Amino acid sequence: MSISGLIVTYVVLWWLIFFTTLPFGVEAQRDPVPGSEPGAPERPRLWLKALVTTVLAALATWGVEWFIAQGFIAIRPATPP
Repeated sequence: MSISGLIVTYVVLWWLIFFTTLPFGVEAQRDPVPGSEPGAPERPRLWLKALVTTVLAALATWGVEWFIAQGFIAIRPATPP
């Protein structure tokens, strides 16, 4: 896989994993401030989730690259019409 293919794969997997990790460990505000959404999280811990997502996306990208290199997933270049 080319470098651009790896970057695109990593970015897509990063966002996919990030959106799936967002709901974990979220608790609603106990005493919502007036004007605040009552369902807004107390402490969303976005930095921790971004760090975990970065590691998991790197591992997932490596896994996809490994599957392609082993021939389990066949990716052939597009041919012009």
